Amino acid sequence: MDTGNAGSRTRSEINVTPLIDIVLVLLIVFIVMVPSLSKALPVNIPVVKPPTEDPAKNPQPPIVITLDQAGKLMLQSEEISLSQLAERLTPVVQLQPWLQRKVFFKVDGDTPNQQAVAVLDQIRVASERAKAQTKTSTNSDQEGGDVKVAITLKKPA
Repeated sequence: MDTGNAGSRTRSEINVTPLIDIVLVLLIVFIVMVPSLSKALPVNIPVVKPPTEDPAKNPQPPIVITLDQAGKLMLQSEEISLSQLAERLTPVVQLQPWLQRKVFFKVDGDTPNQQAVAVLDQIRVASERAKAQTKTSTNSDQEGGDVKVAITLKKPA
């Protein structure tokens, strides 16, 4: 009798045959599926409707506010005071389309920042008033849209 451990040892090996079978089946599935995946699907592109009003026929002049070095405030070509700005600007802003409300603000480079900020604050007040009035006049849940301000700084000569 042999009492040695050398003969009673079991060898553990991994059987790779089922693994190869599964890999080959997956390979065949992918080879069959790839041509059908590359087919293009029909896409419906939305059609953009032209606006009901032609803006080229009735263009709105841009709203320009100018603040010069001396502190003189101009709405278009008319001189106004700072306290009148929001009141005068609100109806003018309401004439613009509600998603395209813009104001151009030209500031002289030597103007104190406090004056420019005060004018911007009055533009904000006019914007809020125009939004509220547009919302109440159209009786809808949509607001009138914010006024976008483009600021131009005139450099001192």
